[in-house]
Amino acid sequence: MKNSEIFDIVHERLENDLPDYLHYHDPEHTKSVIEKSVFLAEKEDLSKAEIHLIKVAALYHDAGFIIGRKDHEEKSCKLASQELPQYDYSKEEIKMICGMINATRIPQKTHNIYEDIVADADLFYLGTDTYDHYSNKLYSELKHHNLKLSEKDWLKIQLDFLQAHKFHTKYALKVLAPVKKKHLKKLMKMWAKLQKL
Repeated sequence: MKNSEIFDIVHERLENDLPDYLHYHDPEHTKSVIEKSVFLAEKEDLSKAEIHLIKVAALYHDAGFIIGRKDHEEKSCKLASQELPQYDYSKEEIKMICGMINATRIPQKTHNIYEDIVADADLFYLGTDTYDHYSNKLYSELKHHNLKLSEKDWLKIQLDFLQAHKFHTKYALKVLAPVKKKHLKKLMKMWAKLQKL
């Protein structure tokens, strides 16, 4: 099994080097995505070696924010490609890890079960009752870049996003998708009310 030291090192960097305005893409988010990735991977009966690579991809998936917000997935992949060889990860493994990182780019495009898992873990909250909490965190993060972003604008963004989004894994389709549908219905009602004002 590969060295687990990499997790401590990257977590510490996320804690110390991520910009303060990242209310949503914070170190807690990365920990949660690792946790949810493992959960989904176990549901799919993947091997320990496969789960390990999924965990590494989840660990790095937002690390690019340390360098900059734009195309952060690309930056995350670059960091992983530079750092993982010294921990004995092969070119093939790094290619897989970068595939999983890129699968979290919006709109999500996945090509295999590993990418399905990390993509679903990244947006797991869409299908849980913590939706409002994380949605508010994301809104305050986006407002940092766009002070004019109104609550009405944000409602429309969420509405469009939930309508376009699709879960990929069996668990997410069965358990998370129906909850996401409820959130979508609620947002649609709120939007309809606003249109009448």
